[in-house]
Amino acid sequence: MTGKELQKKLGWEFPDIAKKYPEQLEEAGRFCEGYKEFLNEGKTERECVKKAVELLEAAGYRPLDKNASYTAGDKVYMVNRDKALIATTFGREPLEKGLRINGAHIDSPRLDLKPNPLYEKEGLAYFKTHYYGGIRKYQWGTVPLAMHGVVYLEDGSKVEISLGEKEGDPVFCVTDLLPHLAGEQSGRKLSEGLKGEELNIVVGSLPYEDQEDVKEAVKLKALALLNQYYGMTEKDFLRAEIEMVPAYKAVDVGLDRGMIGAYGQDDRVCAYTALEAEMDVKEPFYTTVTILTDKEEIGSVGNTGLHSDYVLHYIETLAEMAGADVKEVLTHSLCLSSDVNAAYDPTFASVYESRNSSYAGKGCVLTKYTGARGKSGSNDASAETMARVIRIMDEAGVCWQAGELGAVDAGGGGTIAQFVAMMDVDVVDLGVPILSMHAPFELASKLDVYHTYLAFRAFYSAS
Repeated sequence: MTGKELQKKLGWEFPDIAKKYPEQLEEAGRFCEGYKEFLNEGKTERECVKKAVELLEAAGYRPLDKNASYTAGDKVYMVNRDKALIATTFGREPLEKGLRINGAHIDSPRLDLKPNPLYEKEGLAYFKTHYYGGIRKYQWGTVPLAMHGVVYLEDGSKVEISLGEKEGDPVFCVTDLLPHLAGEQSGRKLSEGLKGEELNIVVGSLPYEDQEDVKEAVKLKALALLNQYYGMTEKDFLRAEIEMVPAYKAVDVGLDRGMIGAYGQDDRVCAYTALEAEMDVKEPFYTTVTILTDKEEIGSVGNTGLHSDYVLHYIETLAEMAGADVKEVLTHSLCLSSDVNAAYDPTFASVYESRNSSYAGKGCVLTKYTGARGKSGSNDASAETMARVIRIMDEAGVCWQAGELGAVDAGGGGTIAQFVAMMDVDVVDLGVPILSMHAPFELASKLDVYHTYLAFRAFYSAS
């Protein structure tokens, strides 16, 4: 055997999808049109749940009925407080054989309004914000922002807010200094280019028409318009969840249109692909549990995050309905923690380790462990779990790759995997490599998005 033949037999390189499957370019492009629509309609976790329910019900899913009897192929869902969702297709095998669980998160970094946000200063009205998740604050200056959320009025009625998305809507923004006056600011550390208390959003500049005996006429004008649009008063901010997110739409990037640029691809790219794969499965071998969860960006805390027991309670309900031992169900289950990884960026090569990084265009990325430095906060999937998932993808012809979240000691991050593992479930991270992760505008390869969907579909279908 020649050295070249031996190298081919013993070595391994992750393939470029465009070279291996050039016929899939158009198919991936078509698939991603639906994904872009999902991104545009789901700028917040509540909107993602609303859109997901719409898609699920159109595909024949119905709310889970604890008193009903289900057979293979039946499809149900459950919504948790309008900010998280679980969907299931019942399988042919008894529940004690385990579930096929897939969990993605639908919250993304953003600017939240403070409880008492509206104020006036020197003829301008502003919103005070508190950033949510791991943002680089300087990136959020001068970006057109839209206002999304819900508010409960004095009479108990719920009002949904979306302003800045439609053609002709006003948008909002955080201001920044002109370079001519930014000498002191330019000397700051990059992390303090814009400080947290400087992320103030301009919401008005015109005074209320009748200014007689009015101290803050611009603030009053803003309040009057909010009252006109949504029936709000200033007190109602305390009964609201209002998020400020980038106002632009998902678009194709590059002369070849090979990438998607959009806000919120971490982790709605995995949420959409998981949802589509869930809806595609008909009568799976194992019962599926597809989770679109909240609060991952701040540690999966709260009763809509994976650190709570709402998923465990759902699985307990399924087990009770089937007369199964929930401990047996969990220990025989397999889960994909579906979250993105950092795609290798040649411009900033020093923070990556090239042999163990994921690359745009080489497929979904299998991440054995996340965490920081000494794998702190990681699940660290076992060899057995890796072998099971790799076999499923290889047998389905899915293009996949392995990757870490940057070089050792360069940083790190966590996913929901550790919280799934706490339920005695085998779990590994799998998702899409992303450029400019957590920025207001992130990039993903269409081929990677498509092969992540193929990976999830194979995962749900495998025996």
